[in-house]
Amino acid sequence: MTFPATIAAATPLNLSSVNTRVTPTLPCACSCDSSSLFTVKNLINRRSDRRLNRISPVKSAASDSTAIADNPIVASTSEEDEIQAKVGARVRVTVPLKVYHVPKVPEVDLNGMEGKLKEYVAVWKGKHISANFPYKIEFFEKLEGRGDAPVKFFAHLKEDEFEFLD
Repeated sequence: MTFPATIAAATPLNLSSVNTRVTPTLPCACSCDSSSLFTVKNLINRRSDRRLNRISPVKSAASDSTAIADNPIVASTSEEDEIQAKVGARVRVTVPLKVYHVPKVPEVDLNGMEGKLKEYVAVWKGKHISANFPYKIEFFEKLEGRGDAPVKFFAHLKEDEFEFLD
């Protein structure tokens, strides 16, 4: 005895011409009804929606406006204002720290180097983000292996890895 599922699996399926409901050929033992079945076109659309990770707006019952369900925490403390005021200050690296991202140089030891605080990246567009190294420091130093001209590069550091000079 041949089951209809094995015959259907052996025949090729042309998705462009299919526009009918997919119905099971064998009786279903579950408690679902026929209204829960999807068309092949709907299944393909659902898969592409998942791939694009679309965010659907949530409709509010109180008004006709749409709102995103996840409201971010807005940063407005005096500590962030104090840090933002220090942007542009001179800093010195106080811990032994090596970086490997400077072009044409295998490694650079930042211990004792002086730089300039360019940006505090733990607050972005007024929202707290989880930056592991929130201070972006700009260095402008002569490096061995790069000639006589100073090289400008950036490094992200934690607060306990440098001290303010100003």
